[in-house]
Amino acid sequence: MTDNLSTVACDKEPIHIPGSIQPYGIMLIAEQETTRVIAGAGSIENYVGDDWQGRAAGSLLGVNLTDVWPTIASGKLTPLGCVEVRRLRLNAVAYRSGDFVVIELEPRMQEDDIDFSYVYDLDVAAIEFERSSTLADLCSSAAHKFREMTGYARVMVYKFLDDDSGVVVAESSDDQFPSLMNHHFPASDIPKQARALYVRNRVRVIADVGYEPATIRPALNVLETLDLSDSTLRSVSPIHIQYLKNMGVGASASISIVRDGILWGLIACHNPTPQHIARSVQVATQALASSLSRQIRGKKDAELYRERLRLRSQEDLVMSRLGSDKSLAAFFEQSGRELARLVSADGFAAVQGNDLYMFGKVPDKIDIRALADHVRVPAAMQPFATHSLGRDYPEGAVYTDLASGLLAVTMSTEVPTILLWFRAEHIEVIKWAGNPHKDIPADGLPLSPRASFAEWTEQVKGQSKPWTLAEIEASTRIVRLMLEHRNNHRMRELNRELATTLKENETLMRQKDYLLKEVNHRVQNSLQLVSAFLRLQSRSANDSQSKLHLDEAQKRLTAVALVHRRLHQDESIEVIDLSRYLEDLCHEMKSSMDADWGDQIDVNLAPILVATERAVNIGLILTELIINANKYAYGGKPGPLSVDLEQHRTSLRLIVSDRGNGKLADASSKRSGFGSKMLSAIVERLGGHIDEEDNRPGLRTIVTAPI
Repeated sequence: MTDNLSTVACDKEPIHIPGSIQPYGIMLIAEQETTRVIAGAGSIENYVGDDWQGRAAGSLLGVNLTDVWPTIASGKLTPLGCVEVRRLRLNAVAYRSGDFVVIELEPRMQEDDIDFSYVYDLDVAAIEFERSSTLADLCSSAAHKFREMTGYARVMVYKFLDDDSGVVVAESSDDQFPSLMNHHFPASDIPKQARALYVRNRVRVIADVGYEPATIRPALNVLETLDLSDSTLRSVSPIHIQYLKNMGVGASASISIVRDGILWGLIACHNPTPQHIARSVQVATQALASSLSRQIRGKKDAELYRERLRLRSQEDLVMSRLGSDKSLAAFFEQSGRELARLVSADGFAAVQGNDLYMFGKVPDKIDIRALADHVRVPAAMQPFATHSLGRDYPEGAVYTDLASGLLAVTMSTEVPTILLWFRAEHIEVIKWAGNPHKDIPADGLPLSPRASFAEWTEQVKGQSKPWTLAEIEASTRIVRLMLEHRNNHRMRELNRELATTLKENETLMRQKDYLLKEVNHRVQNSLQLVSAFLRLQSRSANDSQSKLHLDEAQKRLTAVALVHRRLHQDESIEVIDLSRYLEDLCHEMKSSMDADWGDQIDVNLAPILVATERAVNIGLILTELIINANKYAYGGKPGPLSVDLEQHRTSLRLIVSDRGNGKLADASSKRSGFGSKMLSAIVERLGGHIDEEDNRPGLRTIVTAPI
């Protein structure tokens, strides 16, 4: 793969503020408050005349923008349709960028006047996608259909992989370009900030790779960092332009394939000579890409369903070997083959205290024990799965021929039992479009694109076939089934003993509960005492600033009390369900807030198992974000608030969204006080990061942290 230095350098390029546009259209930049046009780019004089600067946008275009201006100012991308200026028919679209409204115009083409047959063709294409039997057939059909719609010489379906590199999974070409089918591209070819823009602006066209950028004029200081993320005319990075030239491309277009809000891939279109596609065709391709995305999800879901059915059948076979009179030790001793076959593993091992059970191709006993000790805790929270063990566990690099892949689950027994499935090394030959290790700039040198796309092959060692989601689920399910079987068996055996010791256990439990409740009660009393003291101080405060600080301290103390009370109500000690914890926490926070808040907080939480220590920190983060929303978004009054918890790969995302004043509504919302510092410190302690986005209107705060 390409060097990290190149990837990081590319990720820092500010491609969203180029300060110029492609010259096939024009851009007008107007003040949001006055609608007065203060700057622009392109051949404006040829379209609207020489006296454009300083005029109202509606007057300049000969249209009434009064009704749509509030919609544009709210942050919504707004098509203005066809406008006629000086007998020229132009397609117009407007959007807000900071304190300005940007209007983009481009000549209306003949294809923009679409008829019913064009809409019918879109429906036929969507039906063709639906009838595709496999994902490969679907992508191949999409490549042909998008080439037919756009008229480009080569159209590729490009899929992103887990490491952000990409591979061409389908191609349709008229042989003017060499085939890139099944070729891989390094992650640095499409840097991080470019992928983010592909999700936000889903159709990008470069009509002529050799264009001369049209600079925004006049060069005002307030426009030096104008965000053109939503622009269709936005000038492209010179690095990307040279990249396309090195490929022999004269014009290109890219249509995003977005699945569940994440960039799955791209429809990449290339032409050897300059070529533009009409605005209506761009909109149509975006609609068809959405249909393609739904079908991709459907195919993947169907594939996952079939695999789950197969695995359930294998699970039944495994459990049939575990008779009612057989212990887990005897089961492991005799059922290694079936357990390995369950997830198509080359070897299986189970470590139960000092006992070790093995089957198939596995590392040495001492290596297995060390590996089991390494994964014991993380595999208790969720299955530990890797197809490159040497990368995630350097000590495992010496036996990659036997165990390049590892799937591990910890079963909670008196002595934890660690189940490990191994996959041997699978040497893979990857075809790259050019050597990904070349053309990497030294630190401090200017960025430059790759110059060669000649086929370059690489042998990838130290990796196994990746574990599928269904296989990972099966490993968790078989552990649960075995644990349930073991518990049922032991319950039958110990029923008599439990009956004789029940009174003693109940007495001990009452003593334990009493002690915990007493400690919790004392802590809660102390917190309430301090809270009451702060309340009294607030009431007697002589100035509003002191009163504000005391009220804020009391709110945060109340939040800490809620987090503490919820922690001591949970049955688990080491690992808890974060969704249940946060849901109960939100419920109790509602009861401590204004009664009108009860119907305003919408909670949507995905179940995620985390360590108790992390749950407490995340609970503090949530309470701080809700306090901030109450204070900044709605000025202490109730208002809509959404709390979401979701899992993405090995990370969790806590999202708190409001529809209030937004991040930059006033100077006081810059939030540099104690609460903000505390929030940053807690997020940093979790090894995560916090992002704030414009919710249009309101603020959307996203906290991302490893599970």
